[in-house]
Order: sequence, then structure tokens, then C-alpha cells
Amino acid sequence: MAASRRFLRPFLYTSAAATAGGGALYYVYRPIRVPGSDPASVPPPRYTDDGRFNPPRFPLVKTRDEQIADLKRSSGSESAVDTVKATTKGVLERLTMSKEEGSVDGRGKPNHEEPYDLLVIGGGATGAGIALDAATRGLKVAMVEREDFASGTSSKSTKLVHGGVRYLEKAVWDLDYNQYKLVKEALRERKYFLDTAPHLSNWLPIMIPVQKWWQAPYFWAGTKFYDFLAGAEGIESSYFLTKSRALDAFPMLKKENLFGALVYYDGAHNDSRMNVSIAMTAALYGATVVNHVEVTNLEKDANGKLIGARVKDRVQEKNGEKPQEFSIKAKGIINATGPFTDAVRKMDEPDVPEIVAPSSGVHVILPGYYSPSKMGLIDPKTSDGRVIFFLPWQGNTIAGTTDAPTAISQNPIAGEEEINWILSEIQAYLAPDLNVRRGDVLAAWSGIRPLVKDPHSKNTESLVRNHLITVSDSGLLTCAGGKWTTYRQMAEEAVDEAIKRYDLKTKALVNAPRVSGSEMIDDAAPLDGGCQTHQVRLVGAHGFSNTLFINLIQHFGLESIVAKHLTESYGDRAWTVAALSAPTEQRYPVRGLKISALYPFIDGEIRYGVRHEYAQTAVDVLARRTRLAFLNAQAALEALPTVIDLMTEELGWSKKRQEQEWKDTVQFLASMGLAKSKLSVTRKDVENGKAGEYDEHERKLYSRHDQPADTMESDSKFASGEKPIVSTDSPVNK
Repeated sequence: MAASRRFLRPFLYTSAAATAGGGALYYVYRPIRVPGSDPASVPPPRYTDDGRFNPPRFPLVKTRDEQIADLKRSSGSESAVDTVKATTKGVLERLTMSKEEGSVDGRGKPNHEEPYDLLVIGGGATGAGIALDAATRGLKVAMVEREDFASGTSSKSTKLVHGGVRYLEKAVWDLDYNQYKLVKEALRERKYFLDTAPHLSNWLPIMIPVQKWWQAPYFWAGTKFYDFLAGAEGIESSYFLTKSRALDAFPMLKKENLFGALVYYDGAHNDSRMNVSIAMTAALYGATVVNHVEVTNLEKDANGKLIGARVKDRVQEKNGEKPQEFSIKAKGIINATGPFTDAVRKMDEPDVPEIVAPSSGVHVILPGYYSPSKMGLIDPKTSDGRVIFFLPWQGNTIAGTTDAPTAISQNPIAGEEEINWILSEIQAYLAPDLNVRRGDVLAAWSGIRPLVKDPHSKNTESLVRNHLITVSDSGLLTCAGGKWTTYRQMAEEAVDEAIKRYDLKTKALVNAPRVSGSEMIDDAAPLDGGCQTHQVRLVGAHGFSNTLFINLIQHFGLESIVAKHLTESYGDRAWTVAALSAPTEQRYPVRGLKISALYPFIDGEIRYGVRHEYAQTAVDVLARRTRLAFLNAQAALEALPTVIDLMTEELGWSKKRQEQEWKDTVQFLASMGLAKSKLSVTRKDVENGKAGEYDEHERKLYSRHDQPADTMESDSKFASGEKPIVSTDSPVNK
């Protein structure tokens, strides 16, 4: 017995060690599913045996006029003439689009004269998310936005889909359970984000430079805990890089005092295109979503309970017409207006205390050569204790953000002090031979983050870092705060509360549209009346794969960079965008006229934005359908004539409307970092190539290059010290 025990114990120890080691190895090297790497749920179209090509046939949303007619119909304020006009115009537009693009009519039946279950005010990430959630639960929902989808905070984020390593650090050191919950929730939502829109989001490795040896175990423990919290929702594990490997992965880093680096994984996305896609997916599932419609007042019954809102179409104002106000009737109203939350709350109760504490976050865009194309960087402790990100985005580099109290405005302007602070913090991490100049800033903007104070808290000064849902006595449900990553969770909780407060009845969707454009997938299968947005794929997701761009190149003859951009911005709808693109009249590329020589945005995107995504202004296109204004304010100015001309073809703008669009867009570009001297530039100046001229002062601020250099001495045909523009016989050269 003693002998067997002597042999059994080492065997058990060895087995346990082998099992533990094998489990650890499997966890580190286990197969992982990278979003977007799977084959498309709907394979790309093929040529038939007889040589015919069958393009995808995607369902169409209602036209904007038809959506407005539905809004009016909820209160019986639409006339018969309006109905005929909207329906006739919609049918004609749809026949044209179907013929040109191979689309199918996916409209739902006209809404009957009955109130909506929910009216959502605000078309940002939260408002669009609520509309999608409610529509997929079988509720009748409308969403109106005063400006454009994502026109505020939702287009001015850091472009990250993340749990927040800084929040995790605070949770640990402050023993703050709410911060811990926020991180845990965000990590779960991050995975849903990447699953439902793989074409608009991706995993991004982010480097934390380690400058002291003792920081390595601290950062290692933090990133590993971050991995652990992600659990099954995570992907690659974080890892340590030696100094040489860190410099190989991020060559722009400063070598001095660099010990190594930790790399962890988070998500990145195209924020405004994500927002627009959420809104358009909601429209396909039956929601009435309309941009550029402003709420002017809230309506109540005799008992003081909310029953609807008065609104006006601001596009009529832009066209020089007097806008007609009309009512929208709804059983419940949700306020999801971000920084403008208190303005809507005061429509309901003028004396209500404010709950939003607006905070300004400034970002700058630098050329892409300042960062690797597939690696970001975070400075967890800047000179004043804040966090700064330095990330690749859309071929350029984004850096930010600041965090300071601010006043609320529609298009805040980034201050020079904040821009210079960001540049100085970046310079501290980059190699000394890389001089980050003010002239390298291609665009700069300020976004307003709506931090909120709990009105029911005894300490009214304390800010809530996650979101807040409150309901007023009259029935106004307000959903405020939070962050982009948790928009879906916020929407789910808001709709849950609305169903309870307004006694709404959900139902399964039995005739849901084929969002994928294929009979292979039943998009209605999971829609049983409960919240299913964690598995509702957005427009463009079904047919997307990382190799889809090759099919576009082969069929349409697109330039490679353009094809890749289209698939990563529109997913499978890139087929429609490419079909709407004009021939180049060149051997290659065959289709796709660029609106800016520096970027892959093409003419088909403008037509698609107008016809399928409710783009109504040049700013809608330059800032939120494409991202040109955010990437390069000067390039956006130079592309403006082309954009206005194409939108005029689509929307029939008058000369006066074109002039107004020019003024409004140039004014908007000022908030994107356009030089002040350009605010008075005319279309003729741009077309004559004068838009790039600067005076000496502005050249130092905005120009990306120095004055033309003298000829290098090694290449000069003149003797050293001799001035080439002065005759050799001149006394100057003697």
C-alpha cells in the first residue's frame, strides 16, 4: 500500500500539472472567430451558365415623403392630396430605383389613422437604437431628428467600441461596483456590436507603452483582468512586447526610456455610418424615421398627460418655403436627445432642474503616417492625469480626447488650446525626429458628451457615468448619458420601461422584410416580441465578408482602395453603391468618380445617400454618409461643388438652395477645423484652385508643408553660395 501510494502521488501531481498546462495552452492558442472572417451568410452573386449576372435585390425603405405622410396620418392631419402626392412620388422613385439598382419594394403597408405606440425624439445612437428595438418587438414607432442622424455627439466619438480600461482601473482602486458593472456591460455589448455590424466595426490592438520596469506587472495585471472580464465575449488575449518588438510594431515610438509595451484588444467602428445603418434597419422593420424634422412643442390631454408632439419639416425652410406644422400622436414619448435632453424636458416641465452636465471632447485628425494601420496607442496617464488615444481610422490617425465642462451648442468649435495640448502629449511619445506640427492637423472637432446627474439623488452634483432613465409625471420618458458601446443596452432598458409605463403590447413579426435580400435567411425567425437586437443584423451585414471587395472589383472594375472602402462602409449594399457610380471613361478604373483625389469616396455614395439614407443636405453627405469632413476639412471644401451638383441632380435644388447649401456647409466646416480665412471663400474660388492659398500667419497654422525649399547643394548646377536667380556677373556673386 505504501509503495502504491508512493507512485500514485507523483502520478496525480504530474497529471494535474499536465492538465492545467494543457488547459492554459489551449486557452492561449484556442481557435478564435474574428468578426468578418467568416464566409458571408449570403454568398455574393454569381454568373449563370448562360453568362447572365443576377445582382442582389435588396428591399427598399419608404421615401422620406412617404414617412412624413405616415407621421401626419397618426393624427389625421394629412390631406387626401398629400397622400396621393407622397404615394405617387414614392412609386415613381421606387420604379426608377428598382430598375437601376436591382432592388425590390420592401415597404410595409401604409399606417392607419391611429397613434403610434412610441414617438422617439432624437436620431442619435440611442434614439435610433430605441426605434430599432421597438420596431423589432412589433410596436408602432416613429423617430424624428431635428438635424440629421448622428449630427451631434454620435458622429464625434473616439471611434472606439470598448469596455474602458480606465473605468476598470477606477473600479478596482475606488472599489466602485457601478464602474465595474459599466465595464462588464460594455464588454458584452462590444461583442454584439461586432456581430451585428461586422462591416462597420473591427477588432483593434491597442498598445500601452511601458517606460519603467515596475509598470510592466501593473499593466499586465490590468489587461489580463480586462481579458478575464470579457470572457467568451473576448478575442485575442493581451500580451507583452519587448522594447525591440514594440518598436517594430509601432516604429514611430520614442526609444528613450521605453522598457516595452502591453497590447490589448478593443473594437473600433465608423460611428456615423453605424448610426445611419441602425436608423435604416429600423425603417426596414417598419419604423417611421425622419431626419430634419423638429419638435416645436409637446401636446397633453386634459389630465396633463402627454399624447403627442407638434413638429415641422426643416427641409421646407431650406427650400425657401414656409414649413407647415403638424401633430404626431403617440401613446408614449421618449426623449433621447443627448446634450439637448434638458431642452426637451423643459418643453414638458419648464421649471424642471437640469440633469445634463455637458463635457467637451476634442479630437484631431493627423495624416496616416503617424500611426501603423493596424495598431493603436493609449497614454493612460498624460501630463494632467487624463487619458489620450492615438488610433488609425479611415486611413488617417485620430488623437484625443480632452474632457472639460462646456456650453451646449449644435456645432462647437475645437479651441487652439485643446488642439495644442493634444499635439504636445502626442509628441512626448513619438520619436524626436518626428515633429508633429499644427499644420499636420487635417481636421479638428469638439463633441459634447452628455454626462448626467440623477435628479433623485441626494447629492445632485454627483455625475452618473452610465446611463439614466427617468419618467416625468406627464409621462415623458428620458434616456440620457451612457456611451456609444452601450447604446443597444440603453435602448433595451428604455423600451422595457416604456412597455411597462404605457401599457404597450408587443407581438411577433410574421412578415418581416428580407433585409438580407435573400430567401436563404429568415430575418423574422428570432423576432418573437421580445428584445432580440443582440442578434438583429444591420443593413449590409448579411452578405459582408473580408473578401467581398474582390467581387466588386471583378464585376464593376472599381479601384481596389475604393472597393475595399465601399464594402467596409456599406457591407453588401456596396453592390448598390457601385451600380449607382458613373463610368470613368478610362481603361481603369471602369466605375467610380472620386469626389476627392485624396480619398476613396465616389459619386455613387452621394446618390445612394440621397435615395436610400435620407441625405438632405451637403453636410449630411460630407460629414455622415461619407466621412470626408471629419478626415480633411480642406478636402471637403474642395469636394463641395461636386457634392452640390450631384445632390441638385437628385433633389432638384433651385439656384437659391444651392447657394444656401454652400454657405451652410462652409460654416459647418469651420467646426471641423477649416481655416477662418476660408469662411468667405466662394465656389468660383474653389473651382479656380484658390481654396488652398494661405497668408503667412495661416500657413504656419494650417499648411502641411513648408515654403518651397531651395535646391539642394548636391544637385545644384551653381557654385556654393551663388544665387541662381541673380546673374553670375552680378556683384552679389563676386
